[in-house]
Amino acid sequence: MGERTGAKPASRYRSVALPAEHGGWGFLLEPMVAGLLVLPSWAGFWLSLAALSVFLIHQPLRIVVKDRLKGRRYERTRWAETFAAVYGGLALVFFLLTWSQAAAPFWMPLVIAGLLGSVQLVYEGRGRGRELVPEVFGALALGATAPTGILASGGSPELAALLWLLLGLRTVPSLLYVRARLRSLRGEDVRVWLPVAAQLLALLVVVGLWLTGFVSWITIAAPLLLLGRAAYGLRASDRPARARDVGIQEMIYGLLYAILIAVGAR
Repeated sequence: MGERTGAKPASRYRSVALPAEHGGWGFLLEPMVAGLLVLPSWAGFWLSLAALSVFLIHQPLRIVVKDRLKGRRYERTRWAETFAAVYGGLALVFFLLTWSQAAAPFWMPLVIAGLLGSVQLVYEGRGRGRELVPEVFGALALGATAPTGILASGGSPELAALLWLLLGLRTVPSLLYVRARLRSLRGEDVRVWLPVAAQLLALLVVVGLWLTGFVSWITIAAPLLLLGRAAYGLRASDRPARARDVGIQEMIYGLLYAILIAVGAR
């Protein structure tokens, strides 16, 4: 059995080399931006490039795993293996640069991220990568870029944990919101209260962090922004929209969230 040949070569290679989901790009960029804004350093910069390389490995590696589980090896499998090897080499180079510039040990968040990413990979190998659990685990794994960068830059473990927590408070409510929004656009029944309730809970946690002095009042604006987005987006979900538009909007909201929590955490 061969592959379909109708697609243009460039588009075929792009689908192997680059992930198409805007949400994944957003969950990658947000911790990179937040970490570098809170505590900029060369170690954090090289780590961000290493994280980008690891993120890019995900798409070709997913193709290789799925094809191998089917017992098949197509032309796309060979290309996926090549891209995975190139990305892996880049990740190793950038990681060594991070290690050479690091001001302190930074291993613990990487270990946790590896375990989280392994769960996502297992789900995807079984064809269940679109479920909520693997998406949450994958997004939380990407969020490890921020605390790892903080530690490598000489920041405290408390600051690293705080930043990862704030990023996690964005992850779950946002995934619930996007899934509900897309279901609504397809005309399916949606439990609108669930993403709104999750966002309210995230807001309450941030308010608690402010009251206990861990963050400034500016940080409260971050979950408030996402709460307003969820309330409006789900109320207006009957308006014409495309999944791509929803993804791009989420990237913008996510970057604004990252900037706000970085300012508040500083």
